[in-house]
Amino acid sequence: MQDLKTAAQQTADFLKTLTTTGGLRLRFRITAGAGAADPDGLEERLIYVEISGPDSGMLTARDGELLRALEHVCAQILRLEPNEHDRISFDADGFKAARNREILDAAQEGIAAVKSSARPYKFDPMSSRERRMLHLALKGAEGMRTESSGEGPSRFVVLYPVNWRERETDDRANKIRERFRRR
Repeated sequence: MQDLKTAAQQTADFLKTLTTTGGLRLRFRITAGAGAADPDGLEERLIYVEISGPDSGMLTARDGELLRALEHVCAQILRLEPNEHDRISFDADGFKAARNREILDAAQEGIAAVKSSARPYKFDPMSSRERRMLHLALKGAEGMRTESSGEGPSRFVVLYPVNWRERETDDRANKIRERFRRR
C-alpha cells in the first residue's frame, strides 16, 4: 500500500463524494496506522473507517452487502492487490465488530463440537473475507484443521479433527480390501 496518509486522504475523498454526490447522510472517521489495528487480530488492517449517521442502516442491510461493496471499491481506488484487501476495513454502527465477535464465538462453538464428537463441524456459508477470518480464528485449535468447501455464495468452512481424512480413507480402503477377500 502506498503511504498511509495519502491512502487515508483518498479514502476520505471517496466518502465525501459518496455523501455529497450520492446524497447519503453519513459521518465517517478514518484511523490509519497502528490505531487501525484489529483488537481481535482477525484483520490485518492499516486503515479503519467508522461510519455512522441516519443512512448507515443502508450499509448494514442484507448482511452488510453495501458495506463490503464500499470496502471493495475503496480497495480498487487504492489499487490494492486482492491479497491486501483486508488492509482497509469499513464498519457502520458497530455492525462489523459485532460480526467479528460472532465469528469468534462460532469458532469456539466449532472447536467444542469437534472435541466432543471427534467429527467434522460445518459452519454456515459466509463471504471470503469472513471465511479467512474464521480460518485465522481456528488456526490455533490444537488437533484440528480447516478447509473451505462449496462454491460461490454457498462456500463455507469445515473444521476437521486433524486425522479425519486419513481415518476416512483407511475405512474405505479396508472395506474395499474386505470385498476383494470375499471373492
